[in-house]
Amino acid sequence: MRLDKYLKVSRLIKRRTVANDACDSERISVNGKAAKASYNVKLGDLITVAFGSKSVTVRVLDIKETTKKSESVGMYEIVSETEV
Repeated sequence: MRLDKYLKVSRLIKRRTVANDACDSERISVNGKAAKASYNVKLGDLITVAFGSKSVTVRVLDIKETTKKSESVGMYEIVSETEV
């Protein structure tokens, strides 16, 4: 699954276009490297998302094409949250 779609389905980012823009501006990294929106997400990947003054790192636990809001939290586990 594409990175921008994963971020939207897992509800880490609300809209796919916003996820795409975040990838283009290098605010998203996978396994320590800046990632493009077309990156193919795999189980176990560490995704770091920079939200303004906050940075969140999550580990991919599950990949689903669609999910309900209540089930989306099970798609990842939060590894770290830092204030920048």
